[in-house]
Amino acid sequence: MSLQDDLAAVKGCLEDLVRTVGQLERSIAAEKGVTSEPPQRRPENLVTIPDTPYDSGLWTDSDDEGLGARDRHAP
Repeated sequence: MSLQDDLAAVKGCLEDLVRTVGQLERSIAAEKGVTSEPPQRRPENLVTIPDTPYDSGLWTDSDDEGLGARDRHAP
């Protein structure tokens, strides 16, 4: 089984668990006579990344990841 297959199986099991816990919570609340609203899903904070290139001035004092500084050679 590949890693992707394992992740898909785990995700399916997790979704089943969340659904089962929700059903259990609703049945317990019904037995107690408490009506509860389903919990609100938290909004996902999505960040839009522009297609325009970044300002090269932001990277003048940084190292290239894994390659070292611009003015030095790797060992």
